[in-house]
Amino acid sequence: MEAAATQSRDGSILYLISCFRPRIKTSVQVNRVLDLMPSLRPEEKVRLRAAAREKGDVEAAEQLLSLVEKEGPRSAGMCQEFCEALVRGGYDAANYLDPSLSNLPSPSQEAIGDLGRALVNGFFDRLTDVRAIQVACQCFEKGLLDDEDLERVIVENRAHGNKSAVREMLYRIVQKKEWFSPFLEALREAGHENMAAYLSGHTNEQDVNGASDFSNEIYEAPSSEGVEDLKPRTELRATLEGEKNVSEKSFEDFPAVSESDVSLQETNACDVSANSGQMNLFSGESDYVGSRDKRSSPELELSLRDYQIEVAKPALEGKNIIICLPTGSGKTRVAVYIARDHLDKKREAEECGKVIVLVNKVPLVEQHLEKEFCPYLKHSYRVIGLSGSSQLKFSFSELVRIYDVIICTAKILENALEKVGEDEEGVQLSVFSLIIVDECHHTQKGAVYNNIMRYYLKEKRENEKRKKEGKQPVPQPQVLGLTASPGVGGAKNQSKAEEHILTICANLDADEIMTVQEHSLQLQHQAKEPLKKFEIAEGKKEDPFREELVNIMTEIQGYCQFNPNAEFGSQTYEQWVIQEEKKAAKEGTRKERVCAEHLKKYNDALLINEAIRMIDAYNHLKNFYEEERSRKMAVMEENEDDEDKLIVSQPDETDTFLIDLFYARQRDLEELAEKLQYENEKLTKLRTTLMQQFTKTNQPRGIIFSKTRQSVFAIYRWINDNPKFEEVGVKAHYLIGAGHNSEFKPMTQNEQKDIIGKFRTGKINLLIATTVAEEGLDIPECNIVIRYGLVTNEIAMMQARGRARAEESTYVLVASNGTGAAERENVNMFREQMMHRAIRRVQEMPREEYLHKIKELQLQSYMEMKLKAKKKQCKQYKEDLSLITFHCKNCKEPKCSGEDIQVILDMHHVNVKKEFAELYIVSENKTLQAKEADYQTNGDIICKMCGQIWGTMMVYKGLDLPCLKIKNFVVCFKDKKCISKKIYKKWRELAIKFPPFSYADHYISSEED
Repeated sequence: MEAAATQSRDGSILYLISCFRPRIKTSVQVNRVLDLMPSLRPEEKVRLRAAAREKGDVEAAEQLLSLVEKEGPRSAGMCQEFCEALVRGGYDAANYLDPSLSNLPSPSQEAIGDLGRALVNGFFDRLTDVRAIQVACQCFEKGLLDDEDLERVIVENRAHGNKSAVREMLYRIVQKKEWFSPFLEALREAGHENMAAYLSGHTNEQDVNGASDFSNEIYEAPSSEGVEDLKPRTELRATLEGEKNVSEKSFEDFPAVSESDVSLQETNACDVSANSGQMNLFSGESDYVGSRDKRSSPELELSLRDYQIEVAKPALEGKNIIICLPTGSGKTRVAVYIARDHLDKKREAEECGKVIVLVNKVPLVEQHLEKEFCPYLKHSYRVIGLSGSSQLKFSFSELVRIYDVIICTAKILENALEKVGEDEEGVQLSVFSLIIVDECHHTQKGAVYNNIMRYYLKEKRENEKRKKEGKQPVPQPQVLGLTASPGVGGAKNQSKAEEHILTICANLDADEIMTVQEHSLQLQHQAKEPLKKFEIAEGKKEDPFREELVNIMTEIQGYCQFNPNAEFGSQTYEQWVIQEEKKAAKEGTRKERVCAEHLKKYNDALLINEAIRMIDAYNHLKNFYEEERSRKMAVMEENEDDEDKLIVSQPDETDTFLIDLFYARQRDLEELAEKLQYENEKLTKLRTTLMQQFTKTNQPRGIIFSKTRQSVFAIYRWINDNPKFEEVGVKAHYLIGAGHNSEFKPMTQNEQKDIIGKFRTGKINLLIATTVAEEGLDIPECNIVIRYGLVTNEIAMMQARGRARAEESTYVLVASNGTGAAERENVNMFREQMMHRAIRRVQEMPREEYLHKIKELQLQSYMEMKLKAKKKQCKQYKEDLSLITFHCKNCKEPKCSGEDIQVILDMHHVNVKKEFAELYIVSENKTLQAKEADYQTNGDIICKMCGQIWGTMMVYKGLDLPCLKIKNFVVCFKDKKCISKKIYKKWRELAIKFPPFSYADHYISSEED
């Protein structure tokens, strides 16, 4: 009887599901319901959770209902368990599944819910002004939210701000039964009377208190025919137009993370951390798709110039390309256009479109988000930026699932790709439909970009195999590369330059590289070419300050008996002294280590003297020795005060010699540093150049690029110390990187942003920067760009020169005669021309030849990567032989590890562990053969478990040893990710060098036995 009653009840529930399916599936959170259904199979839960992640709650609920309909008749109690889960979760859907129909909502109640959803949907922009936590707490007290709901709202608020928390709260509230009137009360009790009045149709605050029953205020009583007879009040008619069949789509599409419109500084709580490094989450202002309030900011029109359309055309057709346009010509805007076109086409085809934009510098994440992608895409797509560092941990894979456009540093994606197969944090490239690689000329060798593209090319090869086997290939993203200059990779001739361009194309799997004809008037107007000038200073005829420093260094070298084969004040000398310091530290020779440390400081002073002022070099040494003396004196005083105290460090003879040596020469150095007749001629050239540029235009703006942070600070101080610069309106500041690799305090990302912002507005009009400002950063057009003694490669030259984009701008190299800087700059100019010729030749190459070369280079890269991985693996296993295990070829059981193996006479691999003897038996060999060697074979050794022959028992200098043949074993390699297995014919194929056999150790062990 009981079984029959259960069956009857289940039948009623299944019938009600079929009747009210649209209502039920839009009113549940699938993950929560699954938590409340313990009898559901784990694999089904995994499948449904995946559907919720990938397609949203409505689609996942549809699958859950189908499962209940299918399994309900066969699994007694499943239907009832589903109903109880809805009741325990407090979902409105539970009312529709009561077989007694006693809780079935009336048409008027349904209308209230529908109208409430429509109002919340229509007026969401205003609702984001409410205080999420206060309202959520009131909703919790009224039973609209439970513990888990409230916790999620609080987490969202902490992680992504108030707007996201409001979205999370509303998403959960509208699924509860009879939620609207209690929600209005919660708004009032949280101090949002105006918002409650607005939703209830009252525009006058005095009327709010009387509006306790929303059903009597908004519309007339409905007829029994249902919601079609609703007559909304006049002021709500426009809002409700076209929303009679309101579903939860708008709320389903709400991102779980904020698209707040706050600035970067206000989103510090929205930070993300990954195992490999950490991420900072910047969220764009994209609201939910399809229901944006008209009061929001209008969507910006996205249009391209003719030359931009020309280079974008193949990408718009779905091809992989590289776009090569000069700095300032709008490459990123082209990428935004291509991304939007790509996502629009995917949406029209009802396919999943997802774009990831990879950058190589942290500031570029926010720059691309705020300046380019967010303004043009936020009205239709969800955009987010990831970078930086934080203590809050979020799942990168979850963020990838939620957002349509992800802008992140390339390392974040590389780390996620490495985790595939390890845990849920892993992300495969196939989840993306378009990859945009900014500054793509870095896609080479061991760079992060190239590591990512190797995953892509590996999948491409796998797809070729799948096609041959008649299997379905894995979808691969389209690739778009952006660069101002791919360079020539140090090529000295045209053919090598072409090979470099082809290599970049191969690494990015590009169908072609797109450029614009140099005679394009539009491009010439947009990317103006500056006037180029060389200001070459004569070297110092006399430099007594340098001579004094060299004398001190020579004395130190004699004291510790150093004989360097390098010139004082050179990079070669710096490399030598660093190696000496490391060597002395390893050997524990303190005298040599301390002397090397001090010699480096003097060499730094020589480099500063060569680059900037003598006084800067003197101050560098003075600050170092003042710190050294105060530190040593503090240790001495501490030791005198407390004789029993443990002495960690104290001055010795070497410290005393070095400190006394500096202070003995200090007065001479200071006097020489203040003599202007010996000043650096390069500074005179720099002063003249700046004065000319800052007096010939009304709104001057410039950048000085220098090699080191040290020189950047020194130039900044030099400009501030000279009142003439202030008279002509120079307002200078320095800009350096965020890395902690210098004695100078690095700049934070916010400090960099603040300085660039002031430079953009004119509060600062001269930046003194390291190479951090050369590439990618959105720095305004400059009248003057100066490279102060800094010459690297043609890419850096073009990037720096590209900053001089204002009318009648000038690009100047200031360098000393005899340093070779001018010659290297001329070489860079030649390489630039060679690069343009190489690109043209690649573009003109016959299609078949181009594709053949690309495939050849990809295969070459694959083999190099494979060889590198093999070498790395071999090194790893050589260092830890326990990671290698040998399994019997027949019974597959593990028998020994690599650390048990030793080699006799560089050929015979024997197991030296005595426990190994318990695993085999010896089959006597009647045809015993003595050999002309120190060993003899004495029979076969056979696995006790399965009878598999493993090798032979050999006698070596009186010792019985099991000699193994590798072909009889399966070799297993343990790795961080997995265990790989392989069979070898000969030991030399293993490429692992095992230690030689230790006769003495084994003999002693045998004697003890």
